[in-house]
Amino acid sequence: MEAKKSHLTVHLLYTVCVAIIGSLQFGYNIGVINAPDKIITAFYNSSHVLRTGKPLSPEAIDRLWSASVSIFSVGGMIGAFSVGLFVNRFGRRDSMAMVNSVAVVGATLMGFSRAAASYEMVITGRLVIGLYCGLASGLVPMYVGEISPTSLRGAFGTMHQLGVVIGILIAQILGLEQLLGNVDRWPWLLGLTAFPSLAQTGLLLCCPKSPRYLLINRNEEVEAREVLQKLWGVDDVEGEIVEMREESRKMSLERRVTLRELIRSPLYRQPLTVAIMLHLSQQLSGINAIFYYSTRIFREARVKNPIAATIGTGIVNTAFTVVSLFLVERVGRRTLHLVGLGGMAASTLVITIAMALQERVPDLSYVSVAAVFLFVAFFEVGPGPIPWFIVAELFSQGARPAAVALAGSANWTSNFLVAMVFPFVADACGPYVFIIFFVALLIFLVFTYFRVPETKGRTFDEISSAFRLEGVEKDPMVSSGTLGLGAEGEGHLRVGPGAQSPGGATDKAPGAGSVSEVGVTEI
Repeated sequence: MEAKKSHLTVHLLYTVCVAIIGSLQFGYNIGVINAPDKIITAFYNSSHVLRTGKPLSPEAIDRLWSASVSIFSVGGMIGAFSVGLFVNRFGRRDSMAMVNSVAVVGATLMGFSRAAASYEMVITGRLVIGLYCGLASGLVPMYVGEISPTSLRGAFGTMHQLGVVIGILIAQILGLEQLLGNVDRWPWLLGLTAFPSLAQTGLLLCCPKSPRYLLINRNEEVEAREVLQKLWGVDDVEGEIVEMREESRKMSLERRVTLRELIRSPLYRQPLTVAIMLHLSQQLSGINAIFYYSTRIFREARVKNPIAATIGTGIVNTAFTVVSLFLVERVGRRTLHLVGLGGMAASTLVITIAMALQERVPDLSYVSVAAVFLFVAFFEVGPGPIPWFIVAELFSQGARPAAVALAGSANWTSNFLVAMVFPFVADACGPYVFIIFFVALLIFLVFTYFRVPETKGRTFDEISSAFRLEGVEKDPMVSSGTLGLGAEGEGHLRVGPGAQSPGGATDKAPGAGSVSEVGVTEI
């Protein structure tokens, strides 16, 4: 257990804020491509005319633009899958500094594309910047989770999503025609992303390495203790050091967990299923579909400036992420995720009914607008921020990099598939397309209720031990000592009726998949 007197310090806040510059970059590059779309496609056509003397067909322009948008997710998939390669070799902090060079390359390609009259540079730059964002989406939550006290881990974990939505909002504002979203300045809009990466690289020099990485991966206990004392503002960090020593001992008895072992072993099956389902609940919730339809909804509601309304959606995004930041340690991750999914399902149903009937009842268009804002608000309360940081909480140090990589890849892959398939489904189903998302949200709601644990106030070892026991009896690799903690199952914690909680009280049998109801005793 961590020292109870740990509290928020200037150094801890500085370190978290520097880390989430990567999250801001992620959000900025999600939103930056949308505002100047017509200007950029006109550039594609003019650069082709300059080379060949012939204009591109409308179909060719659509294909190039689709490639420019979707290839970002392809880069994200590759980047997310590569997280483990970096963190195990270079550590969390140094990996964040290194991958900033990838962002600079991507920004340079896009920023100088007009000067080179090359639309290929825009598309390649989007692929490269997607690779960076995929890496950042795994590195930032992992680093922030490992430097945070247990009492602040959820709030700081939510700051990753806060960085993302602030980045989206900044991109929406800078993309206005009066600022950078015009014929003369759009290369600056795309290339601007290099500057935060350069700034973060310098600022990271004043940030410590992850104390868990120092002690568990490199066996540097003195350095880890000093980092914790400085970050948390306390001298007594013995509880956290003891927990990390125990986790290090368990890691020394097992091999490094590879992606293949993570997938095949029953030991990790439940937490891995939870991690992937949470990420799928984020991307298959319909949030991207809502943004796809939002301009149409605002226009049909006779909003005078649909672009301003879209920026208003970004403000709602940011505001309710801040709400989640303050609620997550009071209410809990699981509860907020359930509330978010339930609210999104209800909002989706309202949007479907209002859009289907608004030709008969025009005033229902205003109901559609209100439902869109509610949908976005509920998304940022739970499904938006929680999947990014809860994955790091569900796994021990050895399995965490592989788990973050796999869950992040699932997120980016589902994002890519939704972007590719949704326009065709929307054309076929019209406003009733949201019924698909309504059903998906109900499925995720039921899964979360029965299978997702509450991790609030639990240490990494308590959470992973509770999961680990569910798979230890089933895993032949454990009894043989291949993956296990010795042939005897040494070091595992028993979970179930009559088991003792960390506080010594006897807990009930676990219900609704909640770790908070699971007691643990060492065998």
